[in-house]
Amino acid sequence: MGTIVGSIDLAQVVLYAFWIFFAGLILYLRREDKREGYPLESDRGGRVAVQGFPAPPTPKAYRMSSGQTLYRPDRKADTRPVNAQPIARWPGAPLEPNGDPMLAAVGPGSYAERVDKPEMTAEGHPSIVPMRVEPAASVDPNDADPRGMAVVAADRNKAGVVVDLWIDRGEPQIRYIEVETNSGKRVLLPMVFALIDGFRKEVKVDAIMSNQFDNVPATATRDVVTKLEEDRIAAYFGAGLLYATPKRTGDIL
Repeated sequence: MGTIVGSIDLAQVVLYAFWIFFAGLILYLRREDKREGYPLESDRGGRVAVQGFPAPPTPKAYRMSSGQTLYRPDRKADTRPVNAQPIARWPGAPLEPNGDPMLAAVGPGSYAERVDKPEMTAEGHPSIVPMRVEPAASVDPNDADPRGMAVVAADRNKAGVVVDLWIDRGEPQIRYIEVETNSGKRVLLPMVFALIDGFRKEVKVDAIMSNQFDNVPATATRDVVTKLEEDRIAAYFGAGLLYATPKRTGDIL
């Protein structure tokens, strides 16, 4: 029953067809995940493209809700100079940032050159905004409202005061805490780098020191943050996890 020829039956044909389909699926997915971020660049003798197998696919057009058409992959290389020097001459050696490591944009402080426009809602409005422009938003009464709390940095000194919260209109989440620093500058603190202590009435930040809050990249517009600004702000706090103090780059053992 079900025999096609003497030595091949229907079950074998189905099994082989599944193997071929699954291999093709893996190949397709590996090509598709290379639409962004490839080819990689190597430090072996200059800019050597590293793309692996399979090669990146041909460009595909993506029509955005704004009417803009994007092509991926776009084959545009990141031409920004690397603000660091290798600590040794062998390929792949770790990089030592030049100047202020918090602003060097390398290692944990690196960021992508995203478009300098805000994330938008389906209705065409900025998605991430402060609560002062979204009166319908509020903090759950069962949670601690950090507005008015002191911001305590990694050196256990006060860095400023929370003046507002930035929410995501598309999701019920607080994305940023707006801090007025000791000098009067207003900066955004990503929520993932903050710990709200409702008992002590303070917001704890272990990523950076109190005197480093004034150097947090600012937004160009008071009530709007662009995608590029978001990446730069997150990169600054990410850099602090390694570069905020010399001890953080010391030996592990």
